[in-house]
Amino acid sequence: MLTHEQLVARMLKNPAVRTEHERLEREEFALLDEMLAARRAAGLTQAQVAERMGTKAHAVARLENALASCKYSPSLDTLRKYAKALGKRVEVHLV
Repeated sequence: MLTHEQLVARMLKNPAVRTEHERLEREEFALLDEMLAARRAAGLTQAQVAERMGTKAHAVARLENALASCKYSPSLDTLRKYAKALGKRVEVHLV
């Protein structure tokens, strides 16, 4: 059986996979990494974040999974609620 790292290395040999991975690494994954790091730093579970947001745990799981799978982009309002639940705020910058 392959380790996760070995599987990723094998998959990234495919140029199409590598291109898409690099695009995601720059965009959605960066946001997801920030969100997950903030949740861990706050010491909160998805259920606790959901309670603070006034929603259910599956909604927070869906939000985090959607970013990982790129199925949809959350609204700015949703990101603000998530950030507020963590004692953070959202900043958007055009560069």
